[in-house]
Amino acid sequence: MAVKYRTSIVWLRRDLRLDDNVALARAAAASERVVCAFVLDPQLLRGGDLGAPIVSFFFDALADLRADLRALGSDLALLEGDFANELGALAKRVDATAIFFARDYVPSAQARDERVVAALRASGCVVDASLDHVYYGADETLKADGNPYTVFTPFKRRWLARHDEDPRPPVASRAASAKKLATPAAIGATRDVPEPDVYGHARSPHYARGGATHARKALDDFLATHAGAYADDRNFPAVHGTSYLSPHLRAGTIGIRTCVFRALEARDGARGARVTGYDTWLSELVWRDFYQQILANFPHVATEPFLAEAKRLEFRSAADEFDAWAQGRTGYPIVDAAMVQLNTTGWMHNRLRMIVASFFTKDLLLDYRLGERYFDRNLIDSELAANNGGWQWSASTGTDAAPYFRVFNPLLQSKKFDPDGRFIKSMLPALAKLDGDALHAPWTLPPLQAEAIGFRIGRDYPGPIVDHATARERALALYAPVMGKAARVKT
Repeated sequence: MAVKYRTSIVWLRRDLRLDDNVALARAAAASERVVCAFVLDPQLLRGGDLGAPIVSFFFDALADLRADLRALGSDLALLEGDFANELGALAKRVDATAIFFARDYVPSAQARDERVVAALRASGCVVDASLDHVYYGADETLKADGNPYTVFTPFKRRWLARHDEDPRPPVASRAASAKKLATPAAIGATRDVPEPDVYGHARSPHYARGGATHARKALDDFLATHAGAYADDRNFPAVHGTSYLSPHLRAGTIGIRTCVFRALEARDGARGARVTGYDTWLSELVWRDFYQQILANFPHVATEPFLAEAKRLEFRSAADEFDAWAQGRTGYPIVDAAMVQLNTTGWMHNRLRMIVASFFTKDLLLDYRLGERYFDRNLIDSELAANNGGWQWSASTGTDAAPYFRVFNPLLQSKKFDPDGRFIKSMLPALAKLDGDALHAPWTLPPLQAEAIGFRIGRDYPGPIVDHATARERALALYAPVMGKAARVKT
């Protein structure tokens, strides 16, 4: 890209890093000087759509990004207010004639971007929107007939074939921009990174820390220590078997191209069963692209079921059961421990997400959108595409959905994936004295044994709010007339 602009602005959003940043690389190639900017939206931060974990993570990431820029002799232009007004004012102040940013598939973000782009262009700015948050764009992995995939397995085959033809290594954005980043004097006065409590959010030491520095370390540790066993270990919440990179991918403190490149690089040097571990993690990265392209091509999933017939499902309304689920008081230890993990740390193990979502949608027959919204507010890694995709999978309402008659048995899931109860006991100390089957189903503990260890259902731990076998039959009775003949075209 030939140099066209004296000064350009890179509007950072969910790409809070200097490495492998497409917008930054494009701006550096086309400009003599580059200003990096981020706009805080007080209405969004205070409006209840974002929870404390994700706000804390983003502010960590902004502080880390600013430190990185200052180490290179620059700074972050941290703005607050209306996006178009703030970016327009910054452009005038630094004499910028172009603004670069990375596109977003979230419908509300796209509507925002349309407004901002129109305003900036009206003021005379050139606007360049690029692809960064996904590996391939939603229009780059289509079927032969030009339609999007709605089932993961054939999508993955197409994704891998596309990768053989068109691999996309990390972009050299840091190297390209290092000598072109504007000095602090050229940027002018910029505000400090605020603490979350400014917007009504409390920081917790239990939340994961954000920032590209932490992301690089997490990726290095995972690939060196855990990725080879990922295929097996990823399902056990008591085991450090996952990458913990999902919040970094959500905030863009690490690039998807970096993750894919490093995964394949590590796979090439692996042997035996470790190859399967790297392949399985790569598959999870492809899942991320799959859900992103579903959101882009079928934006109605943000508010409605993907499957038209699923709109006829009449979910129950039970505020007391919702509260019991949200607060970890269902009487099913694996469900409750998972919710305690979420409410305490802002994160939940992926196997547990499936268990608690199945319990919510099938055992309790509550509207998946209520659970999705709770996750969206409380998860540190929540992004619409994956969160919605996971909840609709569990509810059997979505693309590539589980058959309506697939209902997770929380007791079997608990015994299989936390057999000795290490995870359960770490989250529910009230069950510390229980072992064996009683740990997974405390209400089955014989009265004499319960009395001997000083444990009582209803006092120390709640009894089950539903009987799973009965709840399963109730779910099948609701789903069968509506979803029993639903067409599933596996392409």
